[in-house]
Amino acid sequence: MNPVEVTRSRALDGVAHGFLGRRGGISTGLVAGLNVGTGSADDPQAIAENRRRASEAVLPGGRLVTLYQVHSPDAVAVIESFEERLRPRADALVTDRPGLALGILTADCAPVLLADREAGVVGAAHAGWKGAIGGVTDSTIALMETLGARRERIAAAIGPCIARASYEVDQGFFRRFAEADPANERFFADGRPDHCQFDLEAYVAHRLAAAGILTVEALGRDTYSNEDRFYSFRRATHRGEPDYGRQISIIGL
Repeated sequence: MNPVEVTRSRALDGVAHGFLGRRGGISTGLVAGLNVGTGSADDPQAIAENRRRASEAVLPGGRLVTLYQVHSPDAVAVIESFEERLRPRADALVTDRPGLALGILTADCAPVLLADREAGVVGAAHAGWKGAIGGVTDSTIALMETLGARRERIAAAIGPCIARASYEVDQGFFRRFAEADPANERFFADGRPDHCQFDLEAYVAHRLAAAGILTVEALGRDTYSNEDRFYSFRRATHRGEPDYGRQISIIGL
């Protein structure tokens, strides 16, 4: 059995966490590897086993909790695990309860894991472009504070996501960010005519820093170009593939 590959952040040393990719799972075909996405056409038993392996690799004995992600700015506090069919529609989770493994699924969007070690509060956010500009990380930090965290103590890590070199966007996309804040232009580089290359990771890091997070680590792993390690929605779309896998990022106490 191939071991589950777990990438960890120095910024979150001492906290049970991990950014996982596609290595170490049992799925086959287009989603071969550690696919945890129930929205894929994968075998449900394979997905369940992959989720079990992922959780055990990060928080042995923990109870995995995930969301019905909708690219929103919404965060929810979790006090106990819940059934898959009862997942809240939101894009971030926070908790102060030991034994809960907070999981965020991605396939190009940026997973963000956060922790205030002193308060014993952790969070996980799904930051695609829509959630990022909508303030999903701000919502996560604010909700962590209601559980006793302080933003100046929170450390955050941004996991594997699509890199600027792989993320072409049109002028309408660019204008949406520029109109929200002219300073956002710095997250775009020139591309082919009428297109730009967007740096999602840098934008999310900026939003965290602007919110008062003093320790932010960006791992700099591109999901699109590293096919053997990560799933990518955009890569699958460019190839005309009918399905794609999802990886998971987990944090817990």
